[in-house]
Amino acid sequence: MRRILTAISLFVFLILLGCADQTAEPVSEMSPDNPFHVELNEPIQYSALTPADIDEYVTVTIDQTNSKLDGIKAEEQLTFDNTFGIMDVIMDDMVICYTNASMMYDVSTDSLTRIKASKGYQRIDSMFTSITSDKELFEKLNAFATSESGKELQGAEERLISQIIKELKRSGVDLSPQDQKTYKKLNSEITALSTAFSTNMSAYDDFIELDEEQADGLPENFKIQYKLEEGGYKIPVNNATSDPVLSNASSSDIRKAYAMKFYNIGADGNLALLDSLLKKRYQLGRLMGYESFAGYNLERRMAKTPKRVWEFLNGLTEASKEKALKDAAGLISIRNTELNLPADNNGGKDPIDPWDISYYQTRLLKAKFNVDNEKIREYLPMESCMQGMFTIYQQLLGFTFKKVEEASVWADDVEMYEVYDGDELRGRFYLDLYPRANKNTWFHAQPLVMGRQTEAGYEIPQGMLLGNFTKPTDQLPSLLSLRELNTLFHEFGHIMNLMSYEGKYFTLAETKADFVESMSQIFENWIEDYDVLSSFAHHYETGEVFPRELFDNIKRAKEAASGLSLYGMLRIALYDINLYDKYDPEHPLNTDQLWKDIETDMGIMPYYMEGTHRQASIIHFNTHPVYVYGYLWSNVYAEDMFTEFEKNGLLDAETGMRYRKLILSNGSQRDVDEVVEEFLGRPTNNEAYIKSLGL
Repeated sequence: MRRILTAISLFVFLILLGCADQTAEPVSEMSPDNPFHVELNEPIQYSALTPADIDEYVTVTIDQTNSKLDGIKAEEQLTFDNTFGIMDVIMDDMVICYTNASMMYDVSTDSLTRIKASKGYQRIDSMFTSITSDKELFEKLNAFATSESGKELQGAEERLISQIIKELKRSGVDLSPQDQKTYKKLNSEITALSTAFSTNMSAYDDFIELDEEQADGLPENFKIQYKLEEGGYKIPVNNATSDPVLSNASSSDIRKAYAMKFYNIGADGNLALLDSLLKKRYQLGRLMGYESFAGYNLERRMAKTPKRVWEFLNGLTEASKEKALKDAAGLISIRNTELNLPADNNGGKDPIDPWDISYYQTRLLKAKFNVDNEKIREYLPMESCMQGMFTIYQQLLGFTFKKVEEASVWADDVEMYEVYDGDELRGRFYLDLYPRANKNTWFHAQPLVMGRQTEAGYEIPQGMLLGNFTKPTDQLPSLLSLRELNTLFHEFGHIMNLMSYEGKYFTLAETKADFVESMSQIFENWIEDYDVLSSFAHHYETGEVFPRELFDNIKRAKEAASGLSLYGMLRIALYDINLYDKYDPEHPLNTDQLWKDIETDMGIMPYYMEGTHRQASIIHFNTHPVYVYGYLWSNVYAEDMFTEFEKNGLLDAETGMRYRKLILSNGSQRDVDEVVEEFLGRPTNNEAYIKSLGL
């Protein structure tokens, strides 16, 4: 499962975080040599950053924010510019500070920098909590919003006012003093717990050591990377190695040993932290007047209520069950053939062990469809995939990407690109694609600057794509699986969504959290077209074009596995909504038992492995609660919007530009369904989505 992710509404998300100590001495201006002290659109010199620079940057941002807030509260002649206009500037400055600190926590190679970054973004969290509980500030803003001048405003200004007022109310500004105190305390505790959870994931460092016999079945190009000088292999347990080992190792015992470690990443500390997060978030939801945290969290989404999410997920579960059972029977059949188990023997009917599922899926692909995932990798070297992807996005969206040589970045293998629209600089993105010690282990797109109009010109969007793809070596380039290529196209879609924003206000830059994935999911369709894929998928040694026969086999194999594929996503989405909608303080959830209960209810296949705790390393349950359903919800829109490209041509620049201008650049300036309907020329429907499931 990918992450996404990551591209939530930063203003909204940060409001839900916590508070921490703010004891630093006020500083009005940053030192001239602080790398964060930059002019508009000047890149930050990340390679020169010190822990003290982060500390000063956060302190100055908080100090200047307090000064601007005091200015709003002192105003007597209220206007849009001196109330909501300056609030948009305040939120933009604080989010840029927050995202830079949180990014450095995720990626920095220096431990002290990570510590300072962690403390820094928690201090910004504290400032957000102070702002959203400031009754004097709220009364001043509300006074303008309800004035004749405020009520006359339309368009983006009207939406900006509405959004800020709603979020302030949702964030406890109307609570009693005692409840406000409780709100702040809960947010502070949630932030601390969430940070500790992420730290435990990033700090996990385990491996398996294999001799030549134990490594049987592992791809040779994979083994080369982890070969020891004295013989044998030392393979780290992480997201980059899980698929090669679990899908290919010949020994079931080795697969089990690896899975036992992989599904326990972060478990030593994160099980207790997750229990505490569930309790604190439940208390927060109840404090805000909702039956559950899910109810509180979903109110701002398209889904609106837990009831609609349950109906959506249960409906998909029922619709996919017959196909998923058929897919599971196919795996059991190949298992029985491999192990020479008679079908009428009870052993031949037993479900597949959890650690063997990926292996038999791979065996089925080879036996029935002649699809070898490791052979596919040979046609997908990272460099050519990246260039092919760049070509597609540039042609469709009218952008030009220019790599900045010798850019100032935080690690040697990080790259920086500038994005142009004609001669105009439109944005900047960083690529941090390969794993290293203490780096965040997931895959996601991180917004750094959302974009807005300033007095000095347009503040360009900036972002970072974080990945953990297999590193290149002296012998081999980084070779992607189809799943990883899909992830690359998806996450880069988030970067393009970010680069496309053209709004006047920061606050309106992000769309609904259960629509945002659609704008990345749509781009996954391009690699399912042979002409597009073969334009860049060439063998890393021979240059041979991706074989058409292999492509056709992959398409057939995907259709044959569609039920189990959907089941896998539904299982995690149902786990997520159970965590945050069914929490009962009188009978707290056993988060291990929940996996078993969901699998029993779904009645397809037991994925749960006794003695493991997968929930301890699924980042969504920590940082993006009640979010996983959104991948499926968004896909309804993604597949429907893709029909325009199917009709007009996958590389049709006119359709691509309409998509960029109407959908990607919108944020929340206009209603989602309104802009989708304009793009399609009709109301949206789920016909394309149902067809895409192949059920």
